[in-house]
Amino acid sequence: QVQVVESGGGSVQAGGTLTLSCSASGYAFNSACMAWFRQAPGKEREGVAAVFTGSNAYYTGDAYYADSVKGRFTISHDNAKNTVSLQMNSLNPEDTARYYCAAHPLDPEAAKRLFRCGLNGDTYDYWGQGTQITVSS
Repeated sequence: QVQVVESGGGSVQAGGTLTLSCSASGYAFNSACMAWFRQAPGKEREGVAAVFTGSNAYYTGDAYYADSVKGRFTISHDNAKNTVSLQMNSLNPEDTARYYCAAHPLDPEAAKRLFRCGLNGDTYDYWGQGTQITVSS
């Protein structure tokens, strides 16, 4: 049974920093796209950052970020702990949302060909319950 669980949400003032963590189990963590999404009230879900937890001849190791967070957020993964983190710096009120961790496990052949993990939510198979981030001005 696949489980994806987020932690680390909370409230912070503008300009502050928060780090979210996502723990996943039930599949081969080292061969998956892992991503963070967010959704603010009344707005559509937005992809934030994505990373491939494996390696192959094509993947450069670079994570993929939404323009709105590029340079401020950093996604990372720890395959030994089956976790993916999202460090969020220079937070502003527009970052207020519920943040979700999502996983897309890859079969071995797909993992060999992957060159980037994207931010299309329809690609991801497993989702956490989300954690709330509130940034006050």
